[in-house]
Amino acid sequence: MNKTVTRILAIVGVLAVILFILFQVMMSRTKKASPEDLVQYTEGDRKIEVFYCQPAKKGREIFGGLVPYDQVWRTGANEASTFETSHDLSIGGEKLPAGKYTLWTIPGAQQWKVIFNSKMYGWGVNFSEEALREPEHDAVAIDVAVQPTGTTVERFTIKVDDAPTLGMSLAWDQTMVRVPLNWD
Repeated sequence: MNKTVTRILAIVGVLAVILFILFQVMMSRTKKASPEDLVQYTEGDRKIEVFYCQPAKKGREIFGGLVPYDQVWRTGANEASTFETSHDLSIGGEKLPAGKYTLWTIPGAQQWKVIFNSKMYGWGVNFSEEALREPEHDAVAIDVAVQPTGTTVERFTIKVDDAPTLGMSLAWDQTMVRVPLNWD
């Protein structure tokens, strides 16, 4: 009986190690296809950081195709994108307290909803490829108009700048949206 239990435990242990290694290999390959980026904006002692992964267009139809309209998108690839601010912000007239948030969007043909969610998620989607966002943790949600980029943006890109006023831009393919940000 003891030999049987020992063998079963050994088999389970070996399988666990194999699964762990396969998971690490999968994560490594996924990261190469959609590399990480960290955007940092500093103004005096005020700081904004956005962490996200950059999927590539690769000839695909992006919005309304790969990223469906009117469905929650993790706003990048791999992990849920995060937005962190050292000071309170006003976004579309709503207060976003200093802290770290996950960043979600609901793309549409004419406008997007950009959502700052207070819950941290280890990954952006579940095994069914559905966004993990839980609406009850939404801190701020704002509708912003879609703007054409004028050129094709190959990799999904987020920028925070003050040209001409403080804002966060999200661009990919031929589409861009800009979220106005104001220090409180």
